Amino acid sequence: MPDASAPPDGVRVAKLMTERGLASRREADAWIEAGWVRVNGELAVLGQRAAPDARIEVDPRARQEQAERVTVLLHKPVGYVSGQAEDGYPPAVSLVQATTRWAGDKGPRRFHPGQLRGLAPAGRLDIDSTGLLVLTQDGRIAKQLIGDDSKVEKEYLVRVQHLRPGRLPDEELQRLRHGLSLDGRALRPAKVSWANDDQLRFVLREGRKRQIRRMCELVGLKVVGLKRVRIGSVVLGQLPPGQWRYLGPHERFA
Repeated sequence: MPDASAPPDGVRVAKLMTERGLASRREADAWIEAGWVRVNGELAVLGQRAAPDARIEVDPRARQEQAERVTVLLHKPVGYVSGQAEDGYPPAVSLVQATTRWAGDKGPRRFHPGQLRGLAPAGRLDIDSTGLLVLTQDGRIAKQLIGDDSKVEKEYLVRVQHLRPGRLPDEELQRLRHGLSLDGRALRPAKVSWANDDQLRFVLREGRKRQIRRMCELVGLKVVGLKRVRIGSVVLGQLPPGQWRYLGPHERFA
């Protein structure tokens, strides 16, 4: 059996599994601990390192467990926080109940309370924002949406008020698209356009804390309403506020 205390040559097996898209880091550690992972034919142990090109095999039982994990799409209303309850505001996951499942969700999966275990937001929406929120038990999806190298687009409709006289100058609109910094770090390029006279459409590939609100303030706009309508190729669609549906078996974020 490999010696986990051997000199730190190579890359941690859990990291290799994550890089290859086999599992999230948490899943990889759990599968190794359960005896479901082999490296070059040998049973892996926690903390083990291996060559970058090592052969990694995963027991089908791990795949079955992974396949049974659920991902939920929720239309978060104002007044709910994305994660843990705070300052007396309820968490968005409290809306995931049998009675709040959207009638338009015709998939075969049946709800049971066990699906709430480990169901966590993959990204966030501020308490005063609405729209599409992803809650998942699947670490791969969480990494895809909120990992440091995530390239999945998030689209928002943003109602604004002008803090300065007149319409937003074209050069300020261009700064929203590229040229702003928050907390000393440059923002990635964004797609920003007018949806109508008082509403902007933002498409971002990152999610800094209160990013859109702070971006708007920098160019003389105040956000009075913010709604996320798309994450990757998954859209909010007709899902009513306060209701949820399962991610469909053929839906992908990217």
